[in-house]
Amino acid sequence: MSFGLARGKKLITEGYGFDQTDLPAFDVDDPNGCRVDPRDWFAEPSRPFEIEIGSGKGTFLVQQGALQPEVNFLGIEWAAEFFRYAADRMRRRQLTNVKMLKTDATQFIKHWCHDSIANVIHLYFSDPWPKKRHHKRRVMQDTSMIEFHRLLRDGGELRIVTDHEDLWAWYVEHAQRHEALFERREFAAPESAGEGELVGTNYERKFAREGKPFHSMTLVKLD
Repeated sequence: MSFGLARGKKLITEGYGFDQTDLPAFDVDDPNGCRVDPRDWFAEPSRPFEIEIGSGKGTFLVQQGALQPEVNFLGIEWAAEFFRYAADRMRRRQLTNVKMLKTDATQFIKHWCHDSIANVIHLYFSDPWPKKRHHKRRVMQDTSMIEFHRLLRDGGELRIVTDHEDLWAWYVEHAQRHEALFERREFAAPESAGEGELVGTNYERKFAREGKPFHSMTLVKLD
């Protein structure tokens, strides 16, 4: 799973991937001056728009993107190798409704994204950062909950799945703390999930073989 810089740049040139260096410089004195609308990166920007945070090798996006060509998907991945691998999967399958972005997802949402643009945010098997001193690196924080609410359209959903017990308790705690922003509901598996699966990612299938239990919920944006 090795992709050189030249091949990575070709994927970006072909429009299947975007690097954080493609984003405008963030100006702390003019936070609205660097806002972008990632829906404009697609041939048909008016389609429903969904974001996956931490896409890894892109399994969910490959499966769901093929089943929902009427939806535009943006996968955000920080690890360069996984980013290039996932973008190349989209290229080989010619999934023009799926693109990858290499950047820090929470920073991208906070500093660059316009308000009310996403129908769904997918957060599947995020890094649990198990050591207490690293909890500040977890995707879900009080500040990111506010940003997710800003990013989602009315009635938009934050869909969450994890196998990690402590991270699940963290999710539940944050959901309870932000009941004014989100209503908790049961998680509904996407069409691409196999029988008995919640999502069908590489991590889920690996953990299922190990007999690990999974936890899931959907948080719906409240006005």
